[in-house]
Amino acid sequence: MGNIAKRHAYILEALKKDGYVKVQELSEQLGVSEVTIRKDLKLLESKKMLYRNHGSASSLSSIISDKHIDIKEKLFTEEKIRIGQAANKILEPNDKIMIASGTTLLAFANEITTDHHLTVITSSVKVSLTLCYNPFIEIVQLGGIMRKNSVSVIGHYAENILESLSCNKLFLGVDGLDLDGLTTSDMSEARINQQMIDASQKIIIMTDSSKFGKRGFCKICDLNKIHQIITDTNAPADIVEMLRERDIEVTLV
Repeated sequence: MGNIAKRHAYILEALKKDGYVKVQELSEQLGVSEVTIRKDLKLLESKKMLYRNHGSASSLSSIISDKHIDIKEKLFTEEKIRIGQAANKILEPNDKIMIASGTTLLAFANEITTDHHLTVITSSVKVSLTLCYNPFIEIVQLGGIMRKNSVSVIGHYAENILESLSCNKLFLGVDGLDLDGLTTSDMSEARINQQMIDASQKIIIMTDSSKFGKRGFCKICDLNKIHQIITDTNAPADIVEMLRERDIEVTLV
């Protein structure tokens, strides 16, 4: 399809339908080179009509705004429970883990059934309150400024504590996941998540499939920092395949 206007119309219609397009597929569908498609995407991005990623593009509606935890807790509840159950299965006796904030992480806390000693370091007040009744779990509650939307702590007090700690697993939630990396909707949240990553040996992302191809305001890290993603079976197959090609373990539940 040599007409640039028709190509752009095709691309925007595909984005409207799926929210996500791949350069390689557009090249095959439109009968032009991948270089031409990349130029098309660059031009459309300059007109603020889409958002480019590596080898793909997503719609502007994929930029996620911050919502209160009470609202997010009511979304994708069944998927979050299954994700939490899968994460519970990889816990081992005497694990020292970090659990970040977020509703998927809270669902995980509700599913933890360990009868062996477990140390949990968390920024989430709700996670601490959920786990505090289990006699086998030692809780390290990070302190600092309360971020009300997530009912979790942020700021340099929490970050300073994290500098002196280390753990073998981090369970982290995100607002967005695409091939450019992991994102969240709050700058301070991104910062404390980065500190958690630096203090952890294995990074496990827990997110429902609605976050795939989406992007939050602030970047947490590149994909090469993470080891495993636990998500539901509605995750886009093409993105799952590309993640596995990057040696990231993807668990679908």
